[in-house]
Amino acid sequence: MADLIPLADIDPALIEDLLDRAFEPGRQTRTAYRIREGMEWLPGLSFAAVDEDGYLVGTIQSWPVALVDPAGRQHPMVMVGPVAVVPERQGEGYGKALVLALIGALDNRAPLPLVMIGDEEYYGRFFGFTAAPTQHWQVPGPVDHKRLLVRCAQTAVLPREGTLGPWRG
Repeated sequence: MADLIPLADIDPALIEDLLDRAFEPGRQTRTAYRIREGMEWLPGLSFAAVDEDGYLVGTIQSWPVALVDPAGRQHPMVMVGPVAVVPERQGEGYGKALVLALIGALDNRAPLPLVMIGDEEYYGRFFGFTAAPTQHWQVPGPVDHKRLLVRCAQTAVLPREGTLGPWRG
């Protein structure tokens, strides 16, 4: 398997190369990029997978975002993604290991909700993400609300409505 190390230990050019390989051209125009626009990823919650030969095979980044409710209050969250694995190593468990590393790094005393754009069947089954609370949330761009997911111990505390965007703390 791989060693999981802090993403900050990886050359940024290698990270960008991996993301280019894992996703189609134009990835920077996706809604997820607009949600976290202007933010730096969180080093303590972002990881890299390096295989047995020392090659970068996967990454996960986490970003400070907030859901701004109709009263203008910010509800801080952590946006997960991209979760990226080089195409020739997909299906080998690297992505799952990266998500588990992120979840394991959260402060269990007061974990912030995790939000992502992804497949609910996969991320719900393995990690507890759900689309149910996000159906009335707005984002800066197109989104299939079935793919706007959140993971939170108590989803009842989440605002029913709001706009998801960069954290402006």
